[in-house]
Amino acid sequence: MKKALFCLALCCLVVQAFAQRFNIIPAPVELYEQPGEFIIDKSVVIVAPSAGTQLDSTLQWFSDRIATATGFHLKTAKTGTKVLRIVLSQADKQEGYKLKVTPTEITLKAPSPAGVFYGLQTLLQLLPPDIESSQPIERIWSVPCTDIIDYPRFGWRGLMLDVSRHFYTKEEVKRYIDEMARYKYNIFHWHLSDDNGWRIEIKSLPELTKVGAWRVARTGRWGTFESPQPGEPAKEGGFYTQEDIKEILAYAQARYITVLPEIDVPAHSLAMIAAYPNLSCTQLHYNVNPGSHFYKKEDNALCIGNDSVYLVLDKVFTEIAALFPFNYIHVGGDEAYKGFWDNCPKCRKRMEQENLKNVDELQSYFVKRLEKILRSKGKKLIGWDEILEGGLAPEATVMSWRGMKGGIEAAKMNHHVVMSPWEYCYLDLYQGDPAAEPPTYGMCRLSDSYNYDPVPDGVDEKYILGGQGNLWTESIANYRHIQYMTWPRALALSEVYWSPKAKRNWNKFVQRMEVHFVRFDTAHIKYSRSAWNAIVKPSKDNNGQLSVQLSTEIKGLDIYYTFDNSDPDNMYPQYTGQPLVFPAGAANLSIVTYHDGKKVGELLTVGKEELLKRLKDN
Repeated sequence: MKKALFCLALCCLVVQAFAQRFNIIPAPVELYEQPGEFIIDKSVVIVAPSAGTQLDSTLQWFSDRIATATGFHLKTAKTGTKVLRIVLSQADKQEGYKLKVTPTEITLKAPSPAGVFYGLQTLLQLLPPDIESSQPIERIWSVPCTDIIDYPRFGWRGLMLDVSRHFYTKEEVKRYIDEMARYKYNIFHWHLSDDNGWRIEIKSLPELTKVGAWRVARTGRWGTFESPQPGEPAKEGGFYTQEDIKEILAYAQARYITVLPEIDVPAHSLAMIAAYPNLSCTQLHYNVNPGSHFYKKEDNALCIGNDSVYLVLDKVFTEIAALFPFNYIHVGGDEAYKGFWDNCPKCRKRMEQENLKNVDELQSYFVKRLEKILRSKGKKLIGWDEILEGGLAPEATVMSWRGMKGGIEAAKMNHHVVMSPWEYCYLDLYQGDPAAEPPTYGMCRLSDSYNYDPVPDGVDEKYILGGQGNLWTESIANYRHIQYMTWPRALALSEVYWSPKAKRNWNKFVQRMEVHFVRFDTAHIKYSRSAWNAIVKPSKDNNGQLSVQLSTEIKGLDIYYTFDNSDPDNMYPQYTGQPLVFPAGAANLSIVTYHDGKKVGELLTVGKEELLKRLKDN
């Protein structure tokens, strides 16, 4: 009996040791653990076929990454005693790879340079977190021995960055692309225009950037800002020149990321209309909006009855089509207020000429006409799910954001779909209790992102291209905040879009993610630990007294609390699962979480009045 218990304990230790060796995100399709390690040192050489510029540049990128943290410059050679061998081989999964690590050789087989790149990203994750260091560290650089077979579930694995609400520099966009690439994302959706700024140079329409790229400066809570005042200078903003665009496109291509440009029309066009007032129904002069409330007050939609609109859009998309190699262009199509169209003589005349019954069909006419413009330039149209209203353009692809419904409807019409439902994929929403978060709106917890599936029941998966996370930046004024809102929810989504559905396991994901937080710390990437904070659910008991139930997303956490306005630690009362009733006179509840005696969550203080307000709002 004692021998059996000893063997069981030994097996548990071995399993635990292996679990600590492999913390890959997104989880591979198959991973077979093997004993031993491959040690990277200055004797390691890369043996690879001469397969052209793309593979050569990928191997140079990897060698540079290794050299930065280790000081070892891996050279290419025909043979060596310790080898990283790259093999291009035939396979169906073009982005897939096979990685085999033994004590003397690492072999990476893939059908394409993209597959090699993803295999190298996995190899970097097998190295210690110190590999993210920006300067050489003296240590043993070991790679655990393993056999990995891997390929993505979906071909569309994207993140969207809104650069209209706040402008981010060329270097910051590149950094975002780098951070995406670590987790095998392959689509960068670039939201380049909106009511709050036009961000791309169009040489034939210089006013778009001369006027549309700039607005008056405001700081504070978006949506509450004062409107531009007469004579106030518009100095906040910026734009990307076409040379900037080409540079970023080349940078993304080297990391096997395709860039999807978005010009949001017919609504969300106030920056364009500020530059060219004749394009709206009212033809009034408007300023680029700085974040003040204007919806339904100012006309931010293009006039669909005005032929000049289509001439301008033809110029815009001619230059965009020439710049961006992707076969898709995103045209927005969302949140159009149709009241100005209803009262516009030109729009009414267009409806009469085209036998359109209502303004929904008028928008559908616009999208179908825009699709013809894009097709003439060799491009395909993709838009938000509002493009379904009034009838879908013949070859349009739908990006479903208002839940899954629009995507389901489009897929059942045999149209391709990219799923990005806001409640699972919007990275600008609260990640945890608003009392401990920067102000925003809505809620999308880490577990929400991880547990959703892009393929709804009853839908043929062949019409679901994949999905993406969307980061709108109304409340995000700097790059560190971008990182905080993106990570770790984008870790969760990377696994949703890459890994087999059957491989997903929330508890194991959390364990692996903790290791990636160490990598983030080393790389100076900001991230959120909101999933480790307590969840506060207010209610009223039978006597009408306010009570609170506490829980956590992460299992196994201990919750400590106080009502006396002091900051609790693990020497304070521990929550036992029973509802807490506010004592007489108490105004605040303060909560903190621990795991194995270590503080893991942020201190969270919620006022009694705030909890009563939440009850009323719900």
